[in-house]
Parts: sequence; C-alpha cells; structure tokens
Amino acid sequence: MLKMFRYMKKSAGYLLLIFGLLFVQAFCDLSLPSYTSKIVDVGIQQKGVEDAVPDKIREVSMEMLLLFMTEEDQQEVLDAYEKKEGLYELKKISKDQREELNRPLAEAMMIASGIQEKNVDLSSVSREQIAQMLPQMKEKVDDMSSSIITQAAVTYVQTEYAKQGRDVDAIQMRYVLHSGLLMLGLAALGMLAAVLVTFLASRVAAGLGRDLRNSVYRKVISFSSSEMNQFSTASLITRSTNDIQQVQMFMTMLFRIVLYAPILGIGGVIKVLNTERSMTWILGVGVAAILVLILVLMTVAMPKFKKLQVLIDKINMVTREILTGIPVIRAFSTEKHEEERFEEANRRLTKTNLFVNRAMTFMMPLMMLIMNGLSVLIIYTGAHGIDDGRLQVGDMMAFIQYAMQIIMSFLMISMVSIMMPRASVSANRIVEVLETEPQICTPDSPQKPSDLRKGEVIFDHVSFAYPGAEEEVLTDINFTAGKGETVAFIGSTGSGKSTLVNLIPRFYDVTKGAVLVDGVDIRKMDLKDLRDRLGYVPQKGILFSGTIDSNLRYGRKEASSEEIEKAAQVAQALTFIREKEDGMDAPIAQGGTNVSGGQKQRLSIARAIARNPEIYIFDDSFSALDYKTDATLRKALKEYTKDATTLIVAQRISTILHADQILVLDDGVVVGKGTHKELLKSCEVYQQIARSQLSEEELEA
Repeated sequence: MLKMFRYMKKSAGYLLLIFGLLFVQAFCDLSLPSYTSKIVDVGIQQKGVEDAVPDKIREVSMEMLLLFMTEEDQQEVLDAYEKKEGLYELKKISKDQREELNRPLAEAMMIASGIQEKNVDLSSVSREQIAQMLPQMKEKVDDMSSSIITQAAVTYVQTEYAKQGRDVDAIQMRYVLHSGLLMLGLAALGMLAAVLVTFLASRVAAGLGRDLRNSVYRKVISFSSSEMNQFSTASLITRSTNDIQQVQMFMTMLFRIVLYAPILGIGGVIKVLNTERSMTWILGVGVAAILVLILVLMTVAMPKFKKLQVLIDKINMVTREILTGIPVIRAFSTEKHEEERFEEANRRLTKTNLFVNRAMTFMMPLMMLIMNGLSVLIIYTGAHGIDDGRLQVGDMMAFIQYAMQIIMSFLMISMVSIMMPRASVSANRIVEVLETEPQICTPDSPQKPSDLRKGEVIFDHVSFAYPGAEEEVLTDINFTAGKGETVAFIGSTGSGKSTLVNLIPRFYDVTKGAVLVDGVDIRKMDLKDLRDRLGYVPQKGILFSGTIDSNLRYGRKEASSEEIEKAAQVAQALTFIREKEDGMDAPIAQGGTNVSGGQKQRLSIARAIARNPEIYIFDDSFSALDYKTDATLRKALKEYTKDATTLIVAQRISTILHADQILVLDDGVVVGKGTHKELLKSCEVYQQIARSQLSEEELEA
C-alpha cells in the first residue's frame, strides 16, 4: 500500500495543506469540551466568576484577607492591585501571575468565610494571635479538596461583587454569552476545515486514481503477448477499474480519517491528563477492548478480502466469455450450462461478500457497547468524585466528551481498517502490473535501418519457443523477402505460420537466430520505427467503434480522402461502403459486429493499405472472402503493392499461386521452398495440400 504514495508526488502541496487543516479541525473539536465544562462549572455553578482573583475588591475586605496570608503572599497580592477610592483594582497581569494569586486569595477567602459563618469578631483578636493561629488554619484548608476551596472562594467573590453593587446575574450572562460565541466560532471553523479537508482529499484521491489508470494503461499497452498471457484480460480490466476504485476510496478515507484519528486521539489524551488523571484507567480499559475487537475481526476477515478480488476477476472472466460467445452458446443450446457456470461464480462471490459484511456488522454494535459502557463507568466513578469534592460536574462532562473522542479516533481507524485489507490487496495487484517489465522494448541506443535496403525481411536461422514451453514452435527458419517480392507461407493447422509472421512486428522475440528488417536486427530497432514500416492484417479482423473512415485512417491519420478511397477500392470494400447511407461516415460498432466477416476482413486489409507501408503482412486475411473476391483483391493488391514486400499466410493454395516464393511449414520446420510449380514437383506436403484443394486440371496447368 505504501508504494501508492510514490504516485502522489504531484499532490505534496495538497497533502501538507490537508495535514494543517486536520490540526485546525482537531484543535476546534478538542476545545469544545473545555468550553462546555467552563459554561457548566463557571457560567452556571459559579455565576461567571472564574476564580478567587476579583477584578475589584473593597478595602475592608482586602485588609481582612491580608490577615490570613503570609507576609510573602501579602506582598504578592498588594503588588497585583492598585488602590483607588476605597477599592483595590486588579492591574493588567499575565495568566500565570493570576494563577499564582489564586492560591493565597482562595485560601484566605476560605478561612474568612469560615470565620464569618461562626460570627467571630476579628476586632477582638490581635494580629499576633491571628499569626499564631494561621498555620493551624492553613493546615485545615490544605486537607480540603481544591473543588471545595474553589467553590468557597467563588462564593466569597460573588458576595463581594454584590456588596459593591454590581449585577452578578449580568456577569453570569456575559460570561455564558462570551463562551457560547467562542464555541460557535470554533464549531464553524472546525466545520470549514472539515469541508476543505474532504474536498482536498477527494481531489487528491481522484488525481491518484487518474494517474494510476494512465500508468496501468501505458504499462499494458507496452506489454508483449508474453506479459498479456501472464495476466488474463478479465484480470487486467478488474485491476484497471475495480482495484483502482478501491485504492481511490481508501485514500479518501486515509486523508480524511486515518490522519485525523491519531491527532484527535493524542490531543484527547493530553486534554484528559490536564482535566482529571484519576479516571484515565477507564480509557485504558476502553482502548484495550477496542484493540482486541479490531484484531479479532481483522484476523477473521483479512483472508476473505484477498479472496474477494480473485472472485471478482473470475466473475468478470465468466461474464466476458458468455457475452462474447452468445452466438455459439445459442447455436449449441448450452444456455443452461453457462447459466450454471455464471451462477456458481456469482454464488461464490456473494457468499464471500456476505461473510465479510456479516463479520463487519458486529463491529459497530460492539463499538457502541464499549462506548456506552465507558460512559456509564465514567459517570459512576465521577459521581463519587463529585460527592467527595474532588471533581466538578463540568470536568466530568468534559472527561466523558474527551473519552468519547479518544474512543471515536480508534473507531475511525477501525472503520478504515475494514477497507484497508481489500485496498491493500487491490494496491498489490495494481503494483504487480506496474512493476512487470516488458520483455520486448526499445533498446537504449536503437539502430536506424538504411534506406538502401528498404522493405527487405530476412529470417536468419530463426527458432522460437513460447515462454515456459519445452518444445520449439519454429526451428531453423531461413529465407529472404526482398523489395517487391511476395512470400507466402502454407501448411497444416498448428504448423507455425501465424507465429512466424508475428515475430516480425516483435509480438514475440526469437529464441535463436535473428529477424532482420532493412538489414538491421529488429531487436536493435526502435519499436515504433519498426512497426511504422509494417502494414499488418491479423488473422481475425479487428475493428474499433467509430466510423469506416476512422477505422481506415487508424494507421495513418493524415491520409487524404483520395488515398482512403483508393485503399478501400483495392481491398474490394468500396462497393459495400457506397451502398451504405452514410458512406465512409457509416458507423462501426464495437468489435465490428454490424458488418459481416468478409466485410470486416476487407476493411482490415484496406486499413493496412491506407498506411502505405514498406512491408505488408497478411495473416490468413483472405479466409472469409469468396473465390471471386479473393482473386479480384489479390490482382488489385499485386498491382498496388508492387514496390512493397508482401508476406502472406494462407490456407488456400489459390491465394498464393503467383507468389514469388512459397514456404511450406510442417511442425515448425520448412519442408519446402520455391514457387508453386517447383513445390508441386519437389514437396510432398505441398502436393497433399494441392490435391485436397485443386482439381486435376488445375494441378496439371
């Protein structure tokens, strides 16, 4: 899966921006529970009074509080306040200074509140007596919880504000509104960050999918027949579509959730440690339970995810075979058999999908059970803390929210972990294609053939065996085809005729010997340069969706209308083209299904002619033509290609009667070489073929 990131170098800027926005979103999400806690504890319970440091305090109150402080604390407090008209006003101090002032003032206010409740007359007690009593009083205060001390101090400050004539309710409302507006602002900022992250993540993932499809396409196009056989067509289709889609979806989730979850989780842990450390063990229990759950589910589901993509390949292959073979299926009445075959592939895929989905359906309910159980445990434990005065209600609420955020981060990772195994399998399948190096490629320093030997093809002791095969298909093939010559190949089925001509465009590389075009070994030539010299007509005519004109121009876009028409005329296709309503603009369906086999062959021949190459290769390209059309086409072709080299694979002797040289193949070996008349006298295999196809008059002619 990590190998996918090498294809995301172009999106490095977006990734940094996404990472920054995730921090912003996490900061907003983690700040909201703190403000909720403050609204409950400070805004509601403490009526907007944050701590024991009043911004204004009466002189008489300050003097009383100073009685219960050490000399050091007294000096610290007096330095922070400025005396104005019977009031002490707080100077502009830092947050740290305020926190330092809070401790002595809170303790003094606690002691003062206790004395006031007991109605003790301080005027009758000397300063020396108070100084003697102070350590004892401080000791009692230190035994109390910080929550009780804070509450007492805040109550004292509220009373002090009321005695100053200030509206405590207005202070409370102002604090709640201020905190509420800050929460709304943080929520809006978090939402904006989340929207931008989603947008950018989708953009980056879509770009990755586009680049992967382009890379896979370019790689597959560069494959030789050997690599194409390594991957089935159905598998390559799945890898180019479904597999890339899986990776794209996972990458979206990765940038949106996987990167966010650790930030949220770590931030939540830090916030929890700053809020209430005594209940952190509850989080440990929850995290451990979730990790066990994820581990169990992944152990069960992971092997099935790997199997899933293989089964998708299988159903694609079966579907493709059935759709392309419908005429044969109907002709042999095997619809029931093919239905059962498809049903079997579909059933296995469905069964595996159901198993994976059923395994994963357990996850969400179990996750919710863990989260609800943690909430109950936190409330139970926190209630005891509130009762003991160790914890405030708002802190407990914040702890619950932080705990849920931490658990949610693990939940998000676990949700992504559902997709990760399948995405990982898909990524490996894509990488497998991308890292497959084509055996046939352009050399680093290609040689340029000489124009003096234009159109010459030489087979120099060529032998060939298919990859992985033990026996050779062709053995020691020797011949030369010069410019303007027609060389034909004939033999029984499986004798190696098509294999021989497929070596010239380098669909395969020879095992022994060399194939030379224009005096240069084709393995040392630029592939494009080599194939630009060829006009190839395959055994099975292949047309592409579009028009007749677009198919004829496939090999040479710049060809003029006159050249296209001439090519169609030579291929004996012009007549049926003109009969069509749209002529050259008549549509061609995918695979050429809307034209007959003979028409498809003639259009394929016309396409090769329109390219005007040095070398023509006809791989049994006349088999679908009737004898009259065959004869007329060959006559026109002979005249048109007189300056080019023509190589013909044929099953019918009538197609190659006038060839300058005929090679007779038998089990990959040349058993006869010469003209028609020469072979009738010297080659037994050719004689047998001739007797089976020609009449006695034709044989004697």
